[in-house]
Amino acid sequence: MTKALFLDIDGTLVSFHTHEIPASAIEALAAAKVAGHRIFIATGRPRILINNLGALQQRGLIDGYVTMNGAYCFVEEEVIYKRPIYTPDVLLLTTYCFERNIPCIVVGEHTLSVCQPDERVRHIFNEFLKVTVPMPTATTDEAINGKEVFQLSPFITIEEEKEIGPQITHCEIGRWHPAFADITAKGNTKQKGIDEICRHFGIRLENTIAFGDGGNDIPMLRHAGVGVAMGNANEEVKAAADYITTSVDEDGIAQAFKKLL
Repeated sequence: MTKALFLDIDGTLVSFHTHEIPASAIEALAAAKVAGHRIFIATGRPRILINNLGALQQRGLIDGYVTMNGAYCFVEEEVIYKRPIYTPDVLLLTTYCFERNIPCIVVGEHTLSVCQPDERVRHIFNEFLKVTVPMPTATTDEAINGKEVFQLSPFITIEEEKEIGPQITHCEIGRWHPAFADITAKGNTKQKGIDEICRHFGIRLENTIAFGDGGNDIPMLRHAGVGVAMGNANEEVKAAADYITTSVDEDGIAQAFKKLL
């Protein structure tokens, strides 16, 4: 039976050590595609920062994208779902960051700006995640005025998240890295992204399999027909999954495909 496969990028498809997709995963995905399965990306990255899937894109293996943790979904050039953050919450959170000199990444439909940048932004995005596209700096006013904001990534601690979280009542807060949180409109999670892709293609939820390793993957791992946690995931993520495979660096995707497909 045809399955819809939803795969996170960082730590799931792409190794944090090599910054590449393992050859075994590429071949497993190519074989799945030939077998008639559909392949979708489900990531916290906005489209502008997806720079590490060339090995799949060049072979035409990807059928669609859930980006910004479900806030923005597209198939080829057709946007099938998008919903920005409630403007008063954008203003509240960006003001909170500005007053405390906290870095905050502001993502629009086609733009990205970094407000109050510091060394952590460069270290995590350029060195750790190997993002090669420009990440321009901007003032808070330049980043948000007159624009729809689909995702905010403030470099707040868990304690700061507990302080500001109850005040931004129209938002979802997800975290896959200890240094920052990803914030989207209420209801926008990777679970929502799966539902929108399923609606667009006429896919039944029980025929979906989701693969992830981070905290922002938990909603889709619980929601999909089968949720698969990578071996490199933490215990909370593994507890949300139906099946645990090996790590991304130990052919985890290929091993899971052999078991589940």
